[in-house]
Amino acid sequence: MSNPNTTTWADHAADRSPSVQRSRARSVQQAQAITRAAHRLVQQKGSTFTTQELTRESGVALQTIYRHFPSKDHILLALVEEIIAEQALRMRASAHELPDPVARLRFYITRTLDGLRGDGDRTGPQFITAEHWRLHQLFPDEMARIAQPFGDLVAVELREAAARGLLGSRDPEHDAWFAMKLVTSVYHHYAFATAREPVEEVARRLWSFCLAAFDGPAEDTVERREA
Repeated sequence: MSNPNTTTWADHAADRSPSVQRSRARSVQQAQAITRAAHRLVQQKGSTFTTQELTRESGVALQTIYRHFPSKDHILLALVEEIIAEQALRMRASAHELPDPVARLRFYITRTLDGLRGDGDRTGPQFITAEHWRLHQLFPDEMARIAQPFGDLVAVELREAAARGLLGSRDPEHDAWFAMKLVTSVYHHYAFATAREPVEEVARRLWSFCLAAFDGPAEDTVERREA
């Protein structure tokens, strides 16, 4: 009996088939249309939208929606994954020109609170917060994987900073995991709670705490080095 996990010549032949490729491309387009429509509905009314509303918004038949996603929770899971992945990509691109790994770490940690700045609409942060914990109970392993792009950003810079003697992190992956959990907790708290100080100050304190945890220099030393 063949191993079901082994890719065969027949699989490769199917992958090269134009009809199979068209079918897969259409499937991807439909899935993207569903998650983008879900994102628009979330911005309008949070996660209370119905699958009937999603059908109208996406232009995808209900039967097709359920062929891609077994339930509404799976749609929300895919949406949270898409949002976090896109944010991580934007942050990495924005940090590319910063002078060293410590500067990039500060950027990643403080910029996660950007959605909480000012008196603007908190629909997005509140959706992420509420759905994060609810979905975590249903899909704990999937949610851990979904959050990993941010942890990976932090771990990369921690490894480089430790190699260059800028920080004293002895276990960058472990330290990145704890930093990710701390940043997530602060974000979730202020998505609903009223801050007693400007979010900029919350972000500064968050970075100062993380810098000390990474066995880094005083914050003013970092600022002088970057000047």
